[in-house]
Amino acid sequence: MPRLNENYLNIKESYLFAEISRRVSKYEEENPDKKVIRLGIGDVTKPLSKNVVKALKEGAEDQGSAESFHGYGPEQGYPFLRDRVSEYYAAFGAQVDSDEIFISDGAKSDTGNITELFDADNVILVPDPVYPVYVDTNIMSGKTIKYMSGNAENGFLPMPDDSVHADVIYLCSPNNPTGAVYNKEQLKVWVDYALKNDAVILFDAAYEAFITDPELPRSIFLIEGARKCAIEFCSFSKTAGFTGTRCGYTVVPKELCFKATNGTEMSLHAMWFRRQSTKFNGTSYVVQRGAAEVFTEAGMAECRENIAYYQENARTIAETLDKHNIRYFGGTHSPYIWFECPNGMDSWGFFDKLLNEVQVVGTPGAGFGDNGKNFFRLTSFGSHEATKEAMERIEKIL
Repeated sequence: MPRLNENYLNIKESYLFAEISRRVSKYEEENPDKKVIRLGIGDVTKPLSKNVVKALKEGAEDQGSAESFHGYGPEQGYPFLRDRVSEYYAAFGAQVDSDEIFISDGAKSDTGNITELFDADNVILVPDPVYPVYVDTNIMSGKTIKYMSGNAENGFLPMPDDSVHADVIYLCSPNNPTGAVYNKEQLKVWVDYALKNDAVILFDAAYEAFITDPELPRSIFLIEGARKCAIEFCSFSKTAGFTGTRCGYTVVPKELCFKATNGTEMSLHAMWFRRQSTKFNGTSYVVQRGAAEVFTEAGMAECRENIAYYQENARTIAETLDKHNIRYFGGTHSPYIWFECPNGMDSWGFFDKLLNEVQVVGTPGAGFGDNGKNFFRLTSFGSHEATKEAMERIEKIL
């Protein structure tokens, strides 16, 4: 019989959001007359912008004509989209070449698949609390994980500890789940640490479009030295509402090279190129046509309008928490609000209380790590009406 990958025995039986879905479905089956408001999973609710939909339709029309039909495309993405992404980076001051950009079906896939480039002997450093995909995908491949503590005292922005060695470091800013954002000085400390330790930073920038302060970095490549130690992941999901359309991109600089055990220089850029060419047939041409429209002047204006809508929801949530003197993080440059559970409750207990008493769904912080056990995450991706009603309901039990 085959020998299975027994590392799967070491991961939690249920993915966080699958467990939330299970509990909510059970409640709804038992209480069909109750209206449940979901502010838990970070799925957008605003539709795709008109210009993006127009481009998607045009892409679909192309596929219906022999003259404009596209079959297998480049696994790394079409030049028309890679060029637009490069120009987008340049607009806020980051230098990223088109051929360093790899188009995919989303940052979730890439942050998990990137683990294939690193040997099982590597030490992986992740924050606690953390997006579960970083942890689970590394456990699946048998890697050793060390945790750095994110907590209220450090603003949920852990910094390097020179006494701890790591080979691969996961950072997410704006952070999921806490909404905290690293400034340039803090990221420079991380870059310097990575260079000193010959480590690689895996930087998840999926929520960069929510940053409104020009002094806060929207890319790690705004930091000197980052091109020699960092890979960046980004997504159209939150920028342009592509959660169901699926498109993202990963930036792997050509300078990112390390020595093999036999002394041969290995390029992470070349390795990722080879991996994608072997295991990925590329993102749909139609989807890439829509994604390219996001980075036009008109397309970006429409996306900004949707982001502003969600930011207004975040303010609604924050105002309620302020009113009741509940400590929270995020919400300003992030779609997530991370707050302390009232009356010392644990997060799953608070989850059940919200669901059973006022029919509001959030995300228990314990699902992101030990440091989240007394914290809770709400998202701003609902409608104005649903967000307002949810906070009115929550106020009844605060």
